[in-house]
Amino acid sequence: MTTRPDPEVLPILPSLDLAETHAFYGGKLGFDQTVYADDAYLIVRRDPIELHFWKTDDRSLCERTAVYIRGGAVDTLHAEFAARGVPRLSAFTVRPWDMKEFTIHDPHGNLLRFGRIPLEGES
Repeated sequence: MTTRPDPEVLPILPSLDLAETHAFYGGKLGFDQTVYADDAYLIVRRDPIELHFWKTDDRSLCERTAVYIRGGAVDTLHAEFAARGVPRLSAFTVRPWDMKEFTIHDPHGNLLRFGRIPLEGES
C-alpha cells in the first residue's frame, strides 16, 4: 500500500496584474520561488507557504478576498516584513478572538492575515 501525503490547502487569489503581484510577493514578502508563471496564472512559494494567483479584471474580487496563514513562525515574518518596509503592514497584536495577528493588503487589495495562538500573558 502506498501512503499519500496529508492534504494541503492552497489559496487561489485574484490578481489585477500578475507581473505586479509577482514583484510584490517576491520582492517584498520573500516568495522568491516561482513555481509557475504565465499570462493567466502564477504560483509562488516561500517554504512552506505556497500561493496561487489568477488574472482578473474585477478589482472588487481582490478587495473581498483573504487568506489566513497560521503558525509559530509568524513572529519572524512580521519582524522581517517590518524591516523590509512592507506597505500596509499592521501591528502584531492579540485580537479579541484570542489570536495574535497582523495583516497586509497586497497592491490589489487581497488581505493576508497571519496569526498564532498567543503565549501566556501576551497582549
